[in-house]
Amino acid sequence: MPQCFRRIKAQAMVTRLKTSERIVQNSLELFNQQGERSVSTNHIAAHMDMSPGNLYYHFPNKQAIIAVLFSEYENLVDSFLRPPQGRAATVEDKRFYLQALLSAMWSYRFLHRDLEHLLDSDPDLAARYRRFSQRCLIHGTAIYAGFVAAGILKMDRVQIESLTLNAWIILTSWVRFLCTTRENSNHLSEQAIKRGVYQVLVLEAGFVTDQAREAVDALFKEYYVPLPQTLEEGQ
Repeated sequence: MPQCFRRIKAQAMVTRLKTSERIVQNSLELFNQQGERSVSTNHIAAHMDMSPGNLYYHFPNKQAIIAVLFSEYENLVDSFLRPPQGRAATVEDKRFYLQALLSAMWSYRFLHRDLEHLLDSDPDLAARYRRFSQRCLIHGTAIYAGFVAAGILKMDRVQIESLTLNAWIILTSWVRFLCTTRENSNHLSEQAIKRGVYQVLVLEAGFVTDQAREAVDALFKEYYVPLPQTLEEGQ
């Protein structure tokens, strides 16, 4: 193949990649704002001033876009939900986990809002999510065990297991809780989701050791959002 044709082909591949990324980014924006069920591929195309045929050239259906978004979310969570390596855990690690969870939940809130529908609509995604959730529970258990080993929390094995499971239930259901307690479920705020992260922190209150109490209490103050503010429209 002549060099000029190779260059044209390479440029076309770059353009295609950029278009695909733009479709994914715009879909995420619309899904988060309006909910996945309210957004069709035609809505996405219109939002981007793109013909539906052009969108279908990159993604055959909405499920394919959602699969990419879930991969992004999965990779993001996998990147931070793991115990520190080669050292003891600290309260600052706890702050890091809380902030990372808040950021991930806010950035991909549509996944939590429409989770059951998404999984019912796509068996492959459902299988991926089951593996993801099992992996998160394993890593979460290891993280809590690390806090126990570092003298920040005091729990036995069963308590660690139970706390991990309760934390997972809160984190994965919090956005749906907010949607059922607001007249307009599209008006979610990062502060409202922050209260969900605080609820996870509250689960640990009875297990905090005396030596870590002052530092953990500072986290309680940092992440607390009053309930009326959490539930108020437009906040």
